[in-house]
Amino acid sequence: MSPAAPASPPPASSRLLDWRVRFGALALIWGFSFLFIKVGTDGFAPFQVTFGRLLFGTAVLAVAIAVKRDRLPRGARVWGHLTVAAFLLNALPFSLFAYAELTIPSTLAGICNATTPLWGMALSLVALSEDRPTRVRAAGLGIGFIGVLTVLGAWQGFSGLDVTGTALALLASFSYAVGWIYVRRNLSGTGASNLSLAGSQVGLAALQLAVVTPLFTSVPRSFELMPLLSVIALGALGTGYAMLLQYGVVAEVGPTTAAMVTYFIPVIATAAGVALLDERLTWNTPVGALVVLAGAALTQTRGSTRTAGVRASGGRLSLSRVTLRDPSEDKIVPRS
Repeated sequence: MSPAAPASPPPASSRLLDWRVRFGALALIWGFSFLFIKVGTDGFAPFQVTFGRLLFGTAVLAVAIAVKRDRLPRGARVWGHLTVAAFLLNALPFSLFAYAELTIPSTLAGICNATTPLWGMALSLVALSEDRPTRVRAAGLGIGFIGVLTVLGAWQGFSGLDVTGTALALLASFSYAVGWIYVRRNLSGTGASNLSLAGSQVGLAALQLAVVTPLFTSVPRSFELMPLLSVIALGALGTGYAMLLQYGVVAEVGPTTAAMVTYFIPVIATAAGVALLDERLTWNTPVGALVVLAGAALTQTRGSTRTAGVRASGGRLSLSRVTLRDPSEDKIVPRS
């Protein structure tokens, strides 16, 4: 890149279009991550799906770091905290979602992922002294969990619902929220760039799965095409490229606007599951999902200009399904 500044900035209209296109691509990628997980588990063990996802995601981010000639974080303390963050935000929730989708539809997994802001708010009220509850946020928390009960069909006694798989998906979302608080407390002001933190964290998560996967799985006897392509797409697109998209969107329009991708992910995940996987959809699933998203939106309202967001992705988000933002430093850390 030439050190000289451009003669004039691009027109505002072109920047706006570019942001919208990338925002839409990000929502699609993270929304489809739950479908990729489902297809991937048709041919591979859940830990293998997660390891492949992290391996291909790391490769994409490593190339981006090399191209930008970015420096990796420095200091044993930072790397220690990144190791914990990698477990809470990548290795653990990615694996839990993969195991969950053995027994629950991808649509339900995507909706469970949308509960992350609810868990985040509930935990922050206890763990973060500066996060004081307001009536609106408390109402959002209550509304959100009513939405969860609606999705699960609580009035029917959760009939026909795989309790274990659903619990694993909700636990994955809970892990994202715990990881967000951990990052906020321990990785603010490191001096490292968002990209280097993201690449390092995903790489550490891949190393964690490289140790765990051989202990619980055996080498696949065959590699079916569709599951293999799904794992590659899940990692390269949903965990690697999506992070780069998110990085650019946040830089251009700010983290608050970028975080709105959260509200599109479960909609896309549901549409993809129903249209492409023939998953059954009853009325309470989309209705409950809308209630969950409404509650999540209310929990993110603030009485001041200082905002904090917990983004849900597929896979994946991303993450994406799946990036978390530290409100005090606007650091981006990959979730899905």
